[in-house]
Amino acid sequence: MTTGGPVAGSTPIRVAVVGLGWAGRSIWLPRLREHRRFTVIAAVDPDPTARAAVAGEDPDLAVVADVAELGAVRPDLAVVAVPNHRHADIAERLLSAGVPVFLEKPVCLSSAEADRLAVAERAGDVTLLAGSAARYRADVSRLYEVAAGLGAIRHVDLAWVRARGIPDAGGWFTRREQSGGGALVDLGWHLLDTLTPLLGSVHFHQVVGTTSDDFVSDGAWAASWRHGDEEDQAAEQGPAGVRTARAGGDVEDTVRGFLVTEQGTSVALRASWASHEARDITAIRVEGTAGTASLTCTFGFGPNRQDRSALTVTRTGQTTAVDLPEEPIGTEYRRQLDELPAMLADPAFRGRAIAEVRPTIAAIERLYDSARSHRAASALVPAGR
Repeated sequence: MTTGGPVAGSTPIRVAVVGLGWAGRSIWLPRLREHRRFTVIAAVDPDPTARAAVAGEDPDLAVVADVAELGAVRPDLAVVAVPNHRHADIAERLLSAGVPVFLEKPVCLSSAEADRLAVAERAGDVTLLAGSAARYRADVSRLYEVAAGLGAIRHVDLAWVRARGIPDAGGWFTRREQSGGGALVDLGWHLLDTLTPLLGSVHFHQVVGTTSDDFVSDGAWAASWRHGDEEDQAAEQGPAGVRTARAGGDVEDTVRGFLVTEQGTSVALRASWASHEARDITAIRVEGTAGTASLTCTFGFGPNRQDRSALTVTRTGQTTAVDLPEEPIGTEYRRQLDELPAMLADPAFRGRAIAEVRPTIAAIERLYDSARSHRAASALVPAGR
């Protein structure tokens, strides 16, 4: 299925969207269709209902059940937005067949999957690119500019805390065998991904973490804004056709961690799908030898968000506000598409996604290992102690 198609210049890049769930249909299909550098030629999903819905929107689209059926249309790029447990398998098949891949986060669920993707990228002689929405936000980009003047970075605080926002409650997002984890894999991946421009591709010398699941089994804390498509609505219908809140799952809704790099820089992490806060808040605080920069905003699409982003810099007791441009929610996804053609055409990007992913997935694995060890230790303590 080797493509060899256009990736630079003015010729539109022919794209197959793989996965027609919320992300595929709400984030990627609309933005790809309106972007002058891309032409959507195919859509892939095993669910016949999802395929029928997309085919009804665009009768000229090749709508198929499996990526093996893409050989006839030969896309220049596959945008993969399938459930987490299928990310590595689908991307591996496409890369091995010579199709470049843009893969939604999480790129993989283990270091072993990262190894497989690296082999497939080399075997197919094509490029794997990873979704990094947070880095393409205007406020985060401005934070990076400010942080460059803070001297040596000593500590970074990363937090994304939702008031109510458990995605697809009771669905695959909250089933570990399909999602790979809860808030850590979902929100935590975005937070850890923001570190690379700040610290480089770091490896952590020490990692400690805890997880909790106080909200995940209560449907009242679900992200109702995520249930906009027909499949989700049908799943939420009760016997009388009344919408009901789904609940349940075996993943964490909150993770808290503390990590230390080999150079001694510390990172505090908190990611929560639900909490007792009034608003969904994302906060990044960078402490350097020459000052501290603090960004507060709201990542993602949730409606219960901070009114606007705010960035401040503090030096020797004086805090100064930094001007930030206002932009519509989701602009960061369009901005990624703007840069994809040049990234696909540049051989320097071959292997870069996996190199940046390895520290992230290794940190996630170790945070989960730490949390499990704490639970195992607590189980050994006699009641009443």
